Amino acid sequence: MNANLKALNQWKIIPRMLRNVEDRDLSVSLFGKTYPFPVMHAPIGVQSIIHPEGEIGSALACADVGVPYIASSASTVPMEKIAESMGDADRWFQLYWSKDPDITASFLRRAEASGYSAIVVTLDTPMMAWREYDLKNVYLPFLAGEGVGNYFTDPAFNAKLDKSPKEDPQAAIMHWTQIFGNAGLTWEDIDFLKANTSLPIILKGILHPDDAKMALDHGVDGIIVSNHGGRQVDGAIGALEALPLVCEVIDGRIPVLMDSGIRRGADIIKAMALGASAVLIGRPLMYGLVVAGQQGVKEVMQNMIADLDITLGLTGEKSVQALNTSILKKFVAE
Repeated sequence: MNANLKALNQWKIIPRMLRNVEDRDLSVSLFGKTYPFPVMHAPIGVQSIIHPEGEIGSALACADVGVPYIASSASTVPMEKIAESMGDADRWFQLYWSKDPDITASFLRRAEASGYSAIVVTLDTPMMAWREYDLKNVYLPFLAGEGVGNYFTDPAFNAKLDKSPKEDPQAAIMHWTQIFGNAGLTWEDIDFLKANTSLPIILKGILHPDDAKMALDHGVDGIIVSNHGGRQVDGAIGALEALPLVCEVIDGRIPVLMDSGIRRGADIIKAMALGASAVLIGRPLMYGLVVAGQQGVKEVMQNMIADLDITLGLTGEKSVQALNTSILKKFVAE
């Protein structure tokens, strides 16, 4: 996490003057749709441990503001209920690629049937990381039945159980531990995703330029430069450090999004100037959720957008789509 924040802090904005920034445009176009703002809610699981409103509260806040909500595979509330609560509001679905291909295919079908408009495939979690605080606290929410709503309601998952999750929740949880993640995946497995959904496929967790090239070679629709908020590989490169290297390889052929470390409007401007088409926001929205549920998430998102709008104008720019490296300079502390 420190690497993410440090990378953002190394880039400084150089404002321009007398540029007529009275009318500003924050809109972006992604995968055939135009969105009013270049931000979206990052996929975050197990929000039920943060606030009773959990994923529903966050989804409703996004619907109110007009930004896409990316529902996590690890939601406590099933994807269908999240979709139902949002009506026609924009939503994407994040896929944790299961060791059981039947479950992966079922998740893709359910997401498409529930009105999700894109699939975000998280690649950086083939297994749980060594998370010292979790080990110290001897706590994994999934073992307490949190964050497994999509699994416990999935027909492919339930078909492998002797009893339903309601009848034997402990056996269901133990089965979940056996099928979560998939360390055996290769680039050739992308074809499996394409065969099981017609939605845009966006790969999340790309940090190396060579992986960006592989993503292009395998025909995905977009990528997200991300180090999982610093929660997977200890000592990983900061997401913003990786962003320009990845964007150089992609060269505008598919959208490149970015998350991990976005805390304020200036961070969004830096990311977009370095090539990101949009950003995902995570932790700040959870701070809002824990304080005030749906309203807290809504206000954090509104504040982030207002900060972006004002900072864009003060930078001397009128459109986020026109941002480029001419407004940035990198300073590395000795």
